[in-house]
Amino acid sequence: MATYVVLAQFTDQGIRTIKNSPQRASQVEEIARGFGCEMKEVYWTLGHYDIVAIVEATDEQSLTAFGLALGSAGNVRTQTLRAFTKSEMGAIIGKLS
Repeated sequence: MATYVVLAQFTDQGIRTIKNSPQRASQVEEIARGFGCEMKEVYWTLGHYDIVAIVEATDEQSLTAFGLALGSAGNVRTQTLRAFTKSEMGAIIGKLS
């Protein structure tokens, strides 16, 4: 499974209902599973992003569908980064000539 870092910022709706954020995170974990994704970790953060999540997905289509479902709920806007382990990056660099 591929690993992704999902950076999220609360929308106006999301911040108005901040008290529900931990409960929503549990619901989002369920939604993720429905798309073949697994939320490995969720962190509430200070700074430019309000939430950082580590998500594993079977493929990009599954991750994209999950991201669209998450965004359509209206509580967060996300930016997603593909993350590579040291061994994955070694294999990628090994392909360079």
